Amino acid sequence: MTVSLSSPITGGAQTGLTSPTYTVVSDTPPGPNAKQYAVTTLGGTQTGVDVHAISKPFTVTFSRPLSLRTLGSVNPITGVVSVVPRNVFQVLIRKGVLPLTGQANQTMVFRLSIEQPAGADQADPEDIRAGLSLLIGALNQISSGLGDTLISGVL
Repeated sequence: MTVSLSSPITGGAQTGLTSPTYTVVSDTPPGPNAKQYAVTTLGGTQTGVDVHAISKPFTVTFSRPLSLRTLGSVNPITGVVSVVPRNVFQVLIRKGVLPLTGQANQTMVFRLSIEQPAGADQADPEDIRAGLSLLIGALNQISSGLGDTLISGVL
């Protein structure tokens, strides 16, 4: 995989966090098809935020399918591929949170799944990159508002 985080990571704007940064180190991923990083140091003002610990994880994991799928054969009469498999790439953030003060930590999971039709990597790479660009730009733009929504429930 060519995914590689450089440390520190500048976090998106969030209510209550001032100039958040996250220092990460390589961590052991859950499988051979993944890369994982653990947050070891916080920067900026992030009062009440914890770094990675066994009992309260703070990690980011990038994974791809164990076996990448390709297009099947084209119907010789219609010229149509009847089954287009998908390669699923994922980004997973695990963050330990307290469900209630004084209670045991629980792991909150943030999951991003990208389902790419097999063959699109060759036939339409520019549209794959454009879709990803929009996704990242939109998430950066709405970072604070989405954080507010996760707290208030108001979309």
